[in-house]
Amino acid sequence: MRYCIEFSYSGKNYFGFQIQPGEISVQEVLEKALSTILREKVKITGAGRTDTGVHAKKMFAHFDFEKELSENFSYQMNSFLPKDVAVKRIFRVKDDFHARFDATFRTYEYFISLEKNPFTQDSAWQMWKRKLDVEKMNEACKFLFQHEDFTSFSKLHTHNKTNNCKIFSAFWEQNNSELKFTISADRFLRNMVRAIVGTMVEIGNGKLQPEDLNRIIEEKNRNSAGTSAPAQGLFLVDVGYDF
Repeated sequence: MRYCIEFSYSGKNYFGFQIQPGEISVQEVLEKALSTILREKVKITGAGRTDTGVHAKKMFAHFDFEKELSENFSYQMNSFLPKDVAVKRIFRVKDDFHARFDATFRTYEYFISLEKNPFTQDSAWQMWKRKLDVEKMNEACKFLFQHEDFTSFSKLHTHNKTNNCKIFSAFWEQNNSELKFTISADRFLRNMVRAIVGTMVEIGNGKLQPEDLNRIIEEKNRNSAGTSAPAQGLFLVDVGYDF
């Protein structure tokens, strides 16, 4: 039987979602909890990977197990998991369901704090010494919809077959001293959102103009874009499926 697990985590203490030799990952702690409760080795496949320090409010993975799980299985999981990883639900899916390849969209949010805030040190980019022109940053967003090849925002030396992505929405919102960037697409390249945010900040502080984003995308060169934004401000907030 194939099961899907919906969960969330704070990425502060983890070297990303995916298992890495010699480093602690979210996948590792989930598999350890599953294997302990089910008394057999269980491997999970996630909807994607998040980098070191990146958080997830809503993430999915699938795994196979030959027996029916109890109704309180998610409660058992949460008892075994550390406090920074939480399971919301576990449910049966079709045997050919794939958490990564069946996802129709993914949505990320990135947070910037415009004032010194001791409560968001691990969940936002602290930029209280700078002023950003949010109107220009939103103006730049329109260029994201005009392209599909985002090589300029991709981590170098990856093994992607293609750097094409279809962006559905992208916009900035300001709520008092907090800025939030929301972006949805069918897929994302490694480091893509953080590279976009870093470039957008350079537009917001006047180093670049909104139309420069169009040029940067067309150049298909990571060196043309801005420095990646810090990991702690990034959250995976939704993954879509046709359940």
